[in-house]
Amino acid sequence: MSRLEKPLYKTCIVTSDYHVPGETFINRHIEHIFGGDTVVLCGRFNGKNPYDKPLFERRAKLSLSDKVLAPLAMGWNALTEGTGRLPFGNNKSRLKQWLHDQGVEVILAEFGTQALVVAKLANEMNLPVFTYFRGTDASRALTSAQRVKSYRKMMPRLDGVFSVSQFLLDNLAKHGVTHPNSHVVPSGVDVRRFVPGEKVPGSCLAVGRMVDKKAPQVTLRAFAAAAKGREAHLTFIGDGPLLEPSKALAAELGVAEQVTFTGALPHEEVRKQLLTTETFLQHSITDKNGNTEGLPTAIQEALAAGCITVSTQHAGIPEAVTEGETGFLVPEWDEAGFAGAISKVLDLPDRAAMSRAARATAEEKFDNAILLGKVEDEIRRVVALRECAA
Repeated sequence: MSRLEKPLYKTCIVTSDYHVPGETFINRHIEHIFGGDTVVLCGRFNGKNPYDKPLFERRAKLSLSDKVLAPLAMGWNALTEGTGRLPFGNNKSRLKQWLHDQGVEVILAEFGTQALVVAKLANEMNLPVFTYFRGTDASRALTSAQRVKSYRKMMPRLDGVFSVSQFLLDNLAKHGVTHPNSHVVPSGVDVRRFVPGEKVPGSCLAVGRMVDKKAPQVTLRAFAAAAKGREAHLTFIGDGPLLEPSKALAAELGVAEQVTFTGALPHEEVRKQLLTTETFLQHSITDKNGNTEGLPTAIQEALAAGCITVSTQHAGIPEAVTEGETGFLVPEWDEAGFAGAISKVLDLPDRAAMSRAARATAEEKFDNAILLGKVEDEIRRVVALRECAA
């Protein structure tokens, strides 16, 4: 049976804010899952609906009766469910009617925190409900005992769980949050758009907000240690409070002529930069509040573009980068090790071999068309079982 012959299900995508251009993984589901027959349930609507989807804004202005009911309803839900975010009163009735009128057959909540909002409601409506854990929802969120309680309460209500990395599933399991139908499906990348170009020898690229969590100054100092006196150049793409201090640091380190700071750029410009970049640098770290990556999309894009990756042993990154084959990984905050890994790449007599291996990895593991098909097939399997049991 071809994909076109497989059953398609009207899907409600549940997200926090809509539309957020940088949330490419969510936007891809909105636009493409089950042929794009989707509606959007969002916490907040930002005024842009580029996919022209029917939407329901969960945090829209409450009716007078719901305002009166709110303290009691939210307090009761917090006590019994571990979260006060469940819909209630007139708003809940409106949401149920909207889901019914839209003909929704499946609910997919992006991030576990959004699944908290809809799991119980989906059960009441006998709708299959799934969630996707992606990073902060399975790391920083778990520092809250209340959130752990709410997740444990939620899990039996879900029909299935997806995660971008095994690391996140393991992290949830450490807190007693598990589901028997869990699957690792990375967000993936469009390997038809992200392709290797003609690589500039010695070129390095770092992409991300210039904030403490992204450790740009660690990356910069490591590059300076490895690249001084070599034919090497680093481009930083990103804006933030550490941009100007990083420019000053580059001058202080004597590598100002070897480093370019572009500020923030559109995603398409990042793609173009990746095509000719030889080495991708990402010193991911665990934030002070416990927040981690899941499996960074930027690294998947870099692999697809044939970039050798130098990164850290953080979250799901070791699930993507194979040491010595597609890149090099060091412990978080290991600045000397990071510099040494950059030096290894610059000293390689044949960097093209690792570039080809990186591309092959992306084609095999991170083709988002294939990964989307895996999500759809798992939803189909579960829905078929539910129908047989009915």
